[in-house]
Amino acid sequence: MKTFQLSGEVRQDLGKKATKAVREAGLIPCVVYGISEPIHFTVTEGDVRKLIYTPNIYIVELTVGGKKVNAILKDLQFHPVKDNLLHIDFLEVTENKPVEIEIPVKSEGLAAGVKMGGKLTQEMRKLRVKGSFVNFPDILTVNVEELQIGKTVQVGALSYENLQIMNNPNNVVFAVKATRGSKK
Repeated sequence: MKTFQLSGEVRQDLGKKATKAVREAGLIPCVVYGISEPIHFTVTEGDVRKLIYTPNIYIVELTVGGKKVNAILKDLQFHPVKDNLLHIDFLEVTENKPVEIEIPVKSEGLAAGVKMGGKLTQEMRKLRVKGSFVNFPDILTVNVEELQIGKTVQVGALSYENLQIMNNPNNVVFAVKATRGSKK
């Protein structure tokens, strides 16, 4: 799993007025929840741009007020009209405490049904998994080589070492659908 270095300034004043003043200054209010008490701090949009606008999963090494914390990105809040970033929530992580996170899914191989003219569709882009952050891969791969036309790969058929999949076992991840030119 990749790491991302981020440093922020501690916020002393909390509440609506203080938060509005922080946003008007061009900063983004942030909070780290987790093992210790919440830490309120601010960052600039330029500091977090590469963390937010990417499909990759990062362990964020936060430095706030001289204190270092490992965290993951938990929640983002955007303005409903302007679409600018309003708030970021982080979750503090340790090796012995499991956390839930969404990890991207990618197919591996060429499906047998695609060779016969079918079309491979990906129904889920991410899977929610639970485990220790040291076991999280960058991407979850699913081998689809045996998939025939009309067949699917469901969440219940997948398993990954040291990870528990939290999605409904009946959800479809990949499917091969028939097309006009497919041979049945």
